[in-house]
Amino acid sequence: MYTLLSGLYKYMFQKDEYCILILGLDNAGKTTFLEQTKTKFSKNYKGINLSKITSTVGLNIGTIDVGKARLMFWDLGGQEELQSLWDKYYAESHGIIYVIDSTDEERLSESKEAFGKSFDTQPGFPNCLSVPDIKTAFSDCAPKIGKRDCLVQPCTALTGDGVNEGIEWMVKCVIRNIHRPPRQKDIT
Repeated sequence: MYTLLSGLYKYMFQKDEYCILILGLDNAGKTTFLEQTKTKFSKNYKGINLSKITSTVGLNIGTIDVGKARLMFWDLGGQEELQSLWDKYYAESHGIIYVIDSTDEERLSESKEAFGKSFDTQPGFPNCLSVPDIKTAFSDCAPKIGKRDCLVQPCTALTGDGVNEGIEWMVKCVIRNIHRPPRQKDIT
């Protein structure tokens, strides 16, 4: 009887929670991406004025529910001195979103370097790099990614274009990953 009631409780009042890191250089659009995500996936969330977003020092946390999954986002600061802290969050994470400002071609190699270091331990704007350009620039990082699922999803954090597709892909990946089970959290 206890097992039946316990299972019913879990079905009714708990969601599988997955922790997702949002990484990238400072001013790449990580917090703007998080705000767009919360606005699109949270019914009553009004969001903040995107022009008021400043550089993240430390981290921002956001949570959304997608079906029976709860995604908790950790938006980590991207300044060079904060990048050394990224790996401290990996053990608890189920997925990583790496944000690249495709309008800032001058910092592309710096972004690639930060991305590569993190694994050792598009549309709507003129002059932005294409997905194939970004894939080519990051191609030598493929061995560091290994067998992990990886997607280069073009999106515009300012308008929200492409955010839904990226989040829906992330949900599918974290749910099917049997090697990293979700945490059980009561619905609040």
